[in-house]
Amino acid sequence: MGNKVHLRIYRGDASGGEMKDYHVEVDEGMVVLDVVHRVQAQQAPDLSCRWNCKAGKCGSCSAEVNGKPKLMCMTRMDTFKPGEVITIQPLQTFPIVKDLVTDVLWNYGVNKKIPPFLPKPLNPDGSRRMKQYEVDRVQEFRKCIECFLCQDVCHVLRNHGKHEEFFGPRFMVRTAGLEMHPLDDEDRLKLIHELGGIGYCNITKCCTEVCPEDIRITDNAIIPLKERVADRYYDPLAMLIRKLRGKKS
Repeated sequence: MGNKVHLRIYRGDASGGEMKDYHVEVDEGMVVLDVVHRVQAQQAPDLSCRWNCKAGKCGSCSAEVNGKPKLMCMTRMDTFKPGEVITIQPLQTFPIVKDLVTDVLWNYGVNKKIPPFLPKPLNPDGSRRMKQYEVDRVQEFRKCIECFLCQDVCHVLRNHGKHEEFFGPRFMVRTAGLEMHPLDDEDRLKLIHELGGIGYCNITKCCTEVCPEDIRITDNAIIPLKERVADRYYDPLAMLIRKLRGKKS
């Protein structure tokens, strides 16, 4: 066996809980999820933890490790200092179900509010065409694994509880992927301006920092959407031009 580490894991449910200490042997190459499974196997069989693929692609094992939102299956044990107490807590932005499991159902409700892809009419020759750079621009957003780490770290949701007024960074990414698609014919700007609350985001980039897929959430999704909303609703010159052209604002 390898070295022994000191874990401090949250144990509890919706009614309350506490941090409990566990000391467990760690082998070379293990990740945090491996150690949690060893705690389950050897010391706490009733410890609840959500996981699936163990390959950083399902987004299931999201938790807060030493206070930072991470995927437990992608957080290697050899990145911690010897003797360091490692705390593992559930995502703070969502209601606790039990131990490390949280209720993330709210996110799927938000997802339903976003109109899906609406293809533009076919070209006269019966085709739809897009250029490679247009493909590349939206392809980044397709990498999202819905781990909801960005939702968890977002201060608008985490600290201010604006769940009914702000969609959160994950769904700004989804909206951006649709709005920037050259073959999409839907208009979602009013949605994210009024119902989605994009104005709440003050672009701290904390969501980008925790994304395990390295999506540049703030720079490539949220800021461009903010610019489009500002052009439509707050740029007096653009509003005047639309009025003169007879277009709806």
